[in-house]
This record gives sequence, structure tokens and C-alpha cells, in this order.
Amino acid sequence: MFRFLLSRLAPQPKQRIRYAQSNEGSAALSASLETNLGYIRTALATPNDLLIRIIALGAEKQACATVCLDGLVNKELINTNVLKPLQAFNWDTSNYLQQAEQGAGLLNQMAEVLPLNGISRSDRMEACLLAVLSGETVLLVDGAAEALIIGSQGWDGRAVEEPQTEALIRGPREGFTENLRTNMSLVRRRMKDPKLRFFDMRIGRRSQTQIVIAYTEGIANPELVREVQRRISTIDVDDVIGSGYIEQWISDSFMSPFPQILATERPDKVAAAVVQGKVAILVDTTPFALILPVTIGAIIQSPEDYYSHWLIATLMRILRLIAAFIATFLPAFYIALVEYHQGMIPSLLAFSIAGSREGVPFPAVIETLLMEGTLEILREAGVRLPKPIGQTIGIVGGLVIGEAAVAAGIVSPIMVIVVAITAISSFTLPSYPFAITLRIIRFAIMIAAALFGLYGIVLSYIIINIHIVNLKSFGIPYSAPFAPFFKKDWKDLVLRAPTTMLDTRPDMMQTEDRTRMNRDLR
Repeated sequence: MFRFLLSRLAPQPKQRIRYAQSNEGSAALSASLETNLGYIRTALATPNDLLIRIIALGAEKQACATVCLDGLVNKELINTNVLKPLQAFNWDTSNYLQQAEQGAGLLNQMAEVLPLNGISRSDRMEACLLAVLSGETVLLVDGAAEALIIGSQGWDGRAVEEPQTEALIRGPREGFTENLRTNMSLVRRRMKDPKLRFFDMRIGRRSQTQIVIAYTEGIANPELVREVQRRISTIDVDDVIGSGYIEQWISDSFMSPFPQILATERPDKVAAAVVQGKVAILVDTTPFALILPVTIGAIIQSPEDYYSHWLIATLMRILRLIAAFIATFLPAFYIALVEYHQGMIPSLLAFSIAGSREGVPFPAVIETLLMEGTLEILREAGVRLPKPIGQTIGIVGGLVIGEAAVAAGIVSPIMVIVVAITAISSFTLPSYPFAITLRIIRFAIMIAAALFGLYGIVLSYIIINIHIVNLKSFGIPYSAPFAPFFKKDWKDLVLRAPTTMLDTRPDMMQTEDRTRMNRDLR
């Protein structure tokens, strides 16, 4: 049945509809300045924020123009490093006899004289329009069928702040922003390796979103890098607003609730990942980077594990594993024991549960679903509301509703304790998408427990493990290094061995350079 659904829901390459891209901007630049400016005005429909400045240069009064969009450019940079030098420099146009030669000669002089880095050239209108829409300035000269593209981005952006979703007690307080170049610099600050590579791409037919694939040459598996580039190149949509679009498109299995790509706001996490041979994807306009491939063991790990003593880090990982099992199975165990297996409960505890449930009008499964559903609604409401109000709603709302439900006899006090422990356990997981996955699975296991008792829980556990073993993330088994078994990788799995013992990169990543530490110099 699942294979039938996959065959129906998976995109069919032969039947995929590809919209014809517009020919606007695909023409070559003209040697006429007026023609080029008219083309740009027509393509952009002459918006109010389009800034065009025409200047006459030299004794021959050679016309040139700068084109940019207000709000996307640094006006001070343009005025100081573009317009003033153009007006102040003594341009020599006497050596050029024809207008075409004169324009091309002036363009060459400008490329040499302008006190700017990041100047490129293009003879295509498409590239010039994309540059203007990306916050760059296009410099056109009458008589030259080519343009200078000047990097002048200067829009307002959020400053580097502490990550909101991955707070640490011990560790750096810097998080990614919505500016791609800022995010790249945050990674470079932590990795001064000349082999760190940033591969630029643009996706989205209309949004033309800029992304960067980051990896370390000589460490990352070249096949992994090529596969990432191939999957991203297949993205054929109008707009790519955030990294979530890319994550959903390039994941191995869209039917699986488990996150196969790790999203993070932390540059130290990205830097550590590319050193390990993984690949990161940075997306413009979003503070969340993507790390791939990912395994079930990496999801329970936190950057703080490597900033703390290895014993403390190991204890924290064990606690997270226990918390993950509690968040997934505790309500189902309550349902199974109360409804089917009362004899497995110790006598004193059974009497206590029976006394607390006296007068409750619902069976255990309805009681659990009611409280879990209420908790999920409160949690979602707390996220959507403003931060000070959201925290108040989450805490006060849970206390008030829980106390009122117990006082009204709708649920038992033991049920409130079970739901509270489950919720607290889910908060200990460092990966928010993985915590959501466990919340989804929890309801399915609760229904299985209501139908078959402990047998339903065991069956659900077996199905989950079968699914995890068959799941892959960019060719890497999701269950590695548990299965398939990689003995050396267990040094940094549940147990976080001392730093001096972490001398090799994970075997499951199949990196080109597997040595992290020179053992002879320890």
C-alpha cells in the first residue's frame, strides 16, 4: 500500500509540467545607452524605487548611467566610490575615433579607476536585471555593448544575535541572520581553512534565491557534493522563500516524519559539520542553514556536548535518550496498563490509580487524547502569541486547565502527571523538528495501545525501527552507526569519548581524509 501511495504521490519526470521561462532580459546589451535604459524601464515597469543617474564624461560629453533600486543599495557607497570618481576623473576620450570604441574604452578605464572591489562585467540584459534586483549597481556607457556590475548591497538587516531555537549554557552566542554574506563570514571566522568551499547557485524561476553549498575540499566525499548539487538543480518552482523549501525538495523520503536534513541557526554547528565531511546549505533571506546527511544519533547531540567535560556530555546524551523514550511511549504505557494489564501494576500503585480515577467518565484513551490534544493547542498558541504573553499562556493555561479538569472530575490527577512528564521530556531534545516527529508518533502509539495494549506498543516500536533502518539521508543509513555497525563511530554517539580519543572522522561519512588528530603529537 505504501509503495502504491509513493508511486502515485512521487513526481513523475516525464509528466512534470515545466513552464516556459520568459524571454525578458535574455537579449544582449545594445551599444545604445538609450535603448538599454528603455529596456530596463520596460522590464521593471518603471517602479518608484528605480534610480537612474545619467552623467556626461570627458570633453566629448560621453554619456553613462548608473542603475539601481532604492532600499537595496548603499547610497553612500555609490555616491562616494562611483558618482564622485566618475565626475572628478579626467576621462581621456580623444584616442577613440568611433563611438563604439570610445564607449568600450571608457568602460575599461572605469573598471580600473573606480575604487571598489567586486566589479564584474556582463553583456547580457538578463544578468544586468538580476544584478539590479539583487541590490547591485549597473554602470552603462553609451557606445559599449557591455556593462559593469558593482557590488553595492546595503539593505537594512538584523544584527547578529543569540539563536532563538538553540540556546546553550556554555558556548558562543552568535547566530545566523537573514544576510547570506554575513552567514558566510560567521562560518569563515570559525574555519580559516583555504580549502573551505562556497559554491553559489540560484534557484526559483522568479525569486532567483541565492544559496551557497559549503563543504571542505579534501574532506567531504565528492560524490556527496555532486549529489547535493544535482538535487538542488532539479528544483523547478517559481519562488524559494526559505530553507524549508529546499529541505522538502531534496529529502530522500517525503513520506517519513523523521527529519533527514538538520536545520540550525548556529554557525559553530555548521563549521563543525563541514569539518566532519558533511555539507551545509546557506540560503539568503533565512537564518536557518541545512546540514546533511544526518543520522538518528546526530539528532540527539548538541553543540554544548563538545564544550563540556566528556562525562557531563555523556550523561546529558543518556538523559536525552531516556527523555525521547518517555516523550514517545509514556502516555501509551499508561493507556495499556490501565485498560488491559492492570495486573502488571504494583498493588499499592494500582489502588492509588483506581482511587484517583473514581468518577472520571471517560476511558483512559479518551482521557489521554483529551489532555494531550489540549497541551498541543496550548503549545501552539504559546508559539504564535507575542513572547511575553506566550510564556504566560503556556504556563498559566496549563496549570489552570489541568487543575480545573481534575476538580471537575474530567481527568484524573495521575493523568495530569503523565502529560506533564511527557511534555517536559520532549523539551529536552535539541532538535525541534525531531521533537515534533515524536509528538506525531506518540498519538499513533497511543491509538495502538488502546486497541492492542502492550502488544500494540511493541508492534509500533518494531514498525518504527524497521522504518528507521530502511531510511537514508543522501546515501547514509539513517540508523548508522547502530545499523550498519561502525565500531569507531561509537566513540561519539551515546558515549562522548574524551577529546583526545576523537582522532578520526566518522567512518560512515566515507570522507577523503579521515584523520582529525596527529596521535604522535598528543
